[in-house]
Amino acid sequence: MNNEKNKIKIGMVSLGCAKNRVDAEIMLGSISEAGYEITPFEDRADVIIVNTCGFIDSAKEEAIDAILEAAEMKKKGSARAVIVSGCLAQRYGRDILKSLPEVDAVVGAYGYSHILDAIESVLGGGKTVRTDSAEDAGEILKKGNVCYFDDATDFSLEYLDGKRILTTPASYAYLKIAEGCSNRCTYCAIPGIRGPYRSRPVEKLLEEARVLAAEGVSEIVVVAQDTTMYGTDLGDGSGLPALLEGLDVIDGIERVRILYLYPDEINDEILNAVRNCRKTVPYFDIPLQHISDRVLKRMNRRGNGALYRKVIDDFRKAFPECVIRTSLITGFPGETEDDHRELKEFLKEYKLDRVGVFEYSREEGTPAARMKDQVHPATKKRRHRELMEIQNAVSFEKNKNRIGKIYDVVVDGVSDDGMFYKGRSYMEAPEEDGYIYFAAKEELKTGQTVRVRIVVAEDYDLVGEQIAR
Repeated sequence: MNNEKNKIKIGMVSLGCAKNRVDAEIMLGSISEAGYEITPFEDRADVIIVNTCGFIDSAKEEAIDAILEAAEMKKKGSARAVIVSGCLAQRYGRDILKSLPEVDAVVGAYGYSHILDAIESVLGGGKTVRTDSAEDAGEILKKGNVCYFDDATDFSLEYLDGKRILTTPASYAYLKIAEGCSNRCTYCAIPGIRGPYRSRPVEKLLEEARVLAAEGVSEIVVVAQDTTMYGTDLGDGSGLPALLEGLDVIDGIERVRILYLYPDEINDEILNAVRNCRKTVPYFDIPLQHISDRVLKRMNRRGNGALYRKVIDDFRKAFPECVIRTSLITGFPGETEDDHRELKEFLKEYKLDRVGVFEYSREEGTPAARMKDQVHPATKKRRHRELMEIQNAVSFEKNKNRIGKIYDVVVDGVSDDGMFYKGRSYMEAPEEDGYIYFAAKEELKTGQTVRVRIVVAEDYDLVGEQIAR
């Protein structure tokens, strides 16, 4: 190990989705293997990496705030350099360097494998710049800076095979099965940022899962921009059912959870795989975005309201105790009061277990951003409030119905006040849903599974007590 590197501390702030978290963990793995020390304390880091999300306005604002905080530490002398990586860096790399001179390097989503070069560059006084223009690359190199010329159509997924340093509790870890997206929803910038959908080979995914299990991970959370599309681009017949079957026989893995199942691609094969795989839990995250046919068409979403309702009915028939989660967009361009009313009635009728509602964010470069009939911000806020009022009532009602029931709960840690343990049953996805807080008469370890009886219901969280098996 290089003694000089061993004295340099690297800190990282990772924002955004679980897929972004996996990228951060892989970067941390390569940084650690190179001999640098990783610190969880930003104010003690020589180099601060801000791994950003750039999906919607609120995510951009969060990323800019984090960059400014890191820049402030650099001004105070506690940090020597600031590197910005991830989706915001991929999308606005040159703007970041131009408007934030405190930033020393930009490494976009296509440059993760170059993070060590970026660190060495900034420690040596140079700037690291990502560009998609060969002409710009030449100018950047002439100025003595390091440049990564990344062609989005030739983005290798080999970096995902690297060693990971987990940033989640020992109870769970994410398994990123694909990169990019080919759905082309009119509101979404992800295909432009991350490129088209590319699946990872099933053998590599199962090997990664075995490594995670050996490290003590008991729950695997399967993620991609669209998990139902997994394998369709590989040409070898593999798909999500085969992956679930492979995960089902890995020793140490007790629970497999799938997120981001697109409704129009759910079929009997996937339903049967979930039914037959003992470890795959009946928790279905299905991003609907809307229920109005007219709005769905403008969003360029495949399927329609009738299909979406049928998918939910099919899941509930096949798995009576299942949990259904979705995300919705309110205030999409051209959304009328009738469209909004239909969405409200849908929530009241179908009583979904988990719902995330987002106000439409006008993302430059997307077809929806160019639509003329944009909804007024005040209207979006009002519609968001009305939808959430409905869902809050549904959530509380469902939680009350869980009082007295007993669940296997995996321990994620302790509450902020230290009075309770906190954990999740199959009905709670990590970082997405509420917790089950519970008292225990014995000392428990993170990742341990215990039996808990629910005694108190709140809007989103539950309170319980540990009972003997």
